[in-house]
Amino acid sequence: MDANRSMPMNEQNPGAILFKDRSTGLVVFGILTIMLGCLSGLLVPLVLLGQVMAATTTNVPVNYGAMLPGMVIYGVLAVALVWMGIGSIRAQRWARALLLVFSWSWLGLGVFEMIAMAIIMPKAMGNLPATGTTGQPVSPAAVMDGVLLVMFLVFGVIFIILPGIWTFFYNSPHVKATCDARDPVANWTDACPLPVLGLCLWLWFAVPMLLIMPIAAHGVMPFFGMFLTGVPGVLFGLGLAALWGYCSWLLYRLDRRGWWLFFFAICAGLASTVLTFARHNILEMYRLMDYPEAQIEQIQKTGLLEGNWMIYLMLCSTLPFLGYLFFIKRYFRGKS
Repeated sequence: MDANRSMPMNEQNPGAILFKDRSTGLVVFGILTIMLGCLSGLLVPLVLLGQVMAATTTNVPVNYGAMLPGMVIYGVLAVALVWMGIGSIRAQRWARALLLVFSWSWLGLGVFEMIAMAIIMPKAMGNLPATGTTGQPVSPAAVMDGVLLVMFLVFGVIFIILPGIWTFFYNSPHVKATCDARDPVANWTDACPLPVLGLCLWLWFAVPMLLIMPIAAHGVMPFFGMFLTGVPGVLFGLGLAALWGYCSWLLYRLDRRGWWLFFFAICAGLASTVLTFARHNILEMYRLMDYPEAQIEQIQKTGLLEGNWMIYLMLCSTLPFLGYLFFIKRYFRGKS
């Protein structure tokens, strides 16, 4: 037998399937994943530094609440990537499953990010001369085009090429067979299909993010044409966190009730957001969240939040998500 091939079962088993041992690749990608986790960890102090520098430049107080979600996201991501990287080095089947979910999510968000950049960035760059100081020379169009090109190339590598490589590797049947052979005991990631597990993980991650909203956003929540603030907003956020947690538990168990509950919740959330931002400007929400007026003026000068941008953004992000929800519907059975 080829030295580069292994068998997931004993050689005497006639039903055994040959596969290429990807242990070395798992170690390499595990190390690279750990490096990504370290880079993500470095972004935590950079978020704080960026807010401090922006506050110094604009002479406004540091908005610690606004940067809390970003710091939590990068911190959790750093710990998760290091943990998954170690699991990949050890060829653990749970690590391969989670890294495949992570890489697909990374790629999906990257595609959305690139489309959003293609729409938003030319408009934002076009407004830069108008926000400059008096007497400042206007940047030539060629320079602006060059800056945009470099940005698209950099973000294309980060959000398309890199997650594409991770997805291609961990989606390989040889990688799966290698992990199954070295870690033959079934675990919690095997309890439901990976597309469903990915949604559950996103909901589990959303729960703590909602729990910090009273600190990060002063409990401001859009609600069917108005903004909830204070205690009502906090209670609504806590209720939403509990709903997401319950939905994720049902979805993980492949209970059809969880799919329908989450579907109606997403539709209601979309209707609530559309009604709210059809009547109110997002800058009103920023003021309720105690953003400094100078910072709001800077956001307003970009011209990106004028008109119905928030409605378009919600539609463009929610409709593909509903499509994904219908894609995974086939995995669910009746009440358990």
